[in-house]
Amino acid sequence: MNTNTDTTNPSNPSERPWPVVLLTALGAWLAVLPLAGVVVLLLGEILMSGGGPYLVGGLLLAGAGVVLRTEGMGLFVEQVAVPMLLLGGIAFGFGLYRDLPAPRASLTLAAMALGMAWSLRTAWLQALLGACACALVLVSSETAHFLHWRVWLAAQGCVVLWAALAGTRRRNTDTPLEAISSGWILMALAGLAFGSGMTFLAGAVLDVSGGGTGWWSVWPGLSVMLAAASGAVLWHRLPALRQPWCAGAAAVALGLAWYMPALGAVWLVTALCVTTGRPRLAAAAGVAAVWILGAFYYQLAWSLADKASVLVGAGAVLGLLAWRGHRAGRRASAAPATVAAAAPGRARLGIALCAVAVLAVVNVAIGQKEDLLAHGRPVYVELAAVDPRSLMQGDYMALNYRLSDTLRAQLDGLDTLERPVAVAEVDARGVARLDRLQTPADASTPVGPTTLRVQLTPKNGRWVLVSDAWFFKEGDGQRWEAARYGEFRVMPDGRALLVGMADEHLKPIR
Repeated sequence: MNTNTDTTNPSNPSERPWPVVLLTALGAWLAVLPLAGVVVLLLGEILMSGGGPYLVGGLLLAGAGVVLRTEGMGLFVEQVAVPMLLLGGIAFGFGLYRDLPAPRASLTLAAMALGMAWSLRTAWLQALLGACACALVLVSSETAHFLHWRVWLAAQGCVVLWAALAGTRRRNTDTPLEAISSGWILMALAGLAFGSGMTFLAGAVLDVSGGGTGWWSVWPGLSVMLAAASGAVLWHRLPALRQPWCAGAAAVALGLAWYMPALGAVWLVTALCVTTGRPRLAAAAGVAAVWILGAFYYQLAWSLADKASVLVGAGAVLGLLAWRGHRAGRRASAAPATVAAAAPGRARLGIALCAVAVLAVVNVAIGQKEDLLAHGRPVYVELAAVDPRSLMQGDYMALNYRLSDTLRAQLDGLDTLERPVAVAEVDARGVARLDRLQTPADASTPVGPTTLRVQLTPKNGRWVLVSDAWFFKEGDGQRWEAARYGEFRVMPDGRALLVGMADEHLKPIR
């Protein structure tokens, strides 16, 4: 007789089928959120005043913590604890941000998130709380603008703290520190990438723009020191890299870290993850590094020739060093050679997929612009005066557009994650005057021959029409001094593309 019992224990998280967990979690959220809404309506005064947020938030956090720590708890009850944890944090955060300065409130919430994560047993919740704590530390340094230099410095500090506590140790999935630190460093990497601006071609595909933004004016010395630390880690832990050509590659990495102040911290995370058995985090750091390298393309403080020289020069030196190392029969690491020999088919497949992905991104971007050129409505927008010191800067011309006083007042201090849409009046010549921001009534009214809706784009902390710069061939700036209008193609949904400049008679400048 078979006396074995069924080993599928519903109380054991590792043995629960993920579809069951997902559906149960959905049911828990659907049950808790309406109930929370009713509680807010009934206890609104208590929740908003005095110590109400702390009392309610503390009770929710304590209840969620007890449920999540108790072994053998039913799946539905366990999933109910997750939205309870979120609601408790929101309530407590409301009280903190009401009673304390924003930086102190953020740091207090970060400490609470870390403490709650340490007390739990679920790895994914620990990672999520670790990520939340890191995000709160980043925003605590500056509440007005994420691209402030203090946020950059806080991101470097988050990386250094992770390196000191977890990055120097081998991966150990049995400890809360591993899960918490994984979420923490993933958020730090995301912050470093975001702070570097929009990467190459991503703005075209996602229909957003980050050109000209990013941490490019901060002190690069710290980035170089962190990059040097990453080289020291690799030299110490991977003897196969103790070769002259590898020293040349390290010099290139130091140079790039000087030009890109967020890159040194990413190099350090990559080196520590590679040498401590964290391949997934190493891959995430690699993605962040590629993003930062691509964002260098959009930095308008550099001419295209200078940017191209830096990137092409670095690529040429790295290619020469790789050829030298290959010819000498030496590898940077025995592990990559072993993996490549064991699975050449997978390596070729990965290269092919990367090539297909690059082609897809490029063609999507090209297709979007071609559609705008072919079907967009041609209009002209008058240029406004620009500071003469920034009118012509190398291979681009700074642009400013003539907006109505109403629109400028509406855009001043506008803080939104969605792109604002401006309403423009178009005269018989096709000249558009941006008048005001779109209202709900405007959105429900179709555009006519004398009206137009145009999406605005974030640039350097303000909202502009498509772009605040017009690029041209170096040494060709005199021809563009006659520009008085920007020529655009605009779609009915508000998407716009700057296609050229025109003189005072609306004659295109070619």
